[in-house]
Amino acid sequence: VQLQASGGGLVQTGGSLTVSCAASGGTFNSYTVAWFRQPPGKQREFVAAIFRSSGRPSYSDSVKGRFTISRDNARSIMSLQMNSLKPEDTAVYYCAASRTVILSSLRLDRSYAHWGQGTQVTVSS
Repeated sequence: VQLQASGGGLVQTGGSLTVSCAASGGTFNSYTVAWFRQPPGKQREFVAAIFRSSGRPSYSDSVKGRFTISRDNARSIMSLQMNSLKPEDTAVYYCAASRTVILSSLRLDRSYAHWGQGTQVTVSS
């Protein structure tokens, strides 16, 4: 599957932004999908995921209650709605997909074989 991320940009602290990822070339509903981010000078980190079978979302503690991950299997699109943004949310956001990831490895980037190109989100203070 190929992933194409979009929707990044510049937003003020407390604002909202949605990033999306369009998938092509695969059976989208057979993939677990996730968002990761890489802040400046730091390692890539898990943000959120939706497991392929349960459809139940999982979030990192740092975004829980502020971000919402969703997927539209009919349109092969996944999205991340980000509210109450903080300067520490500034990062390149990556979408990822995997057909084989297990629940215990959901938050590990090495579990995902397919990646989008990344989209920059900048939150100004």
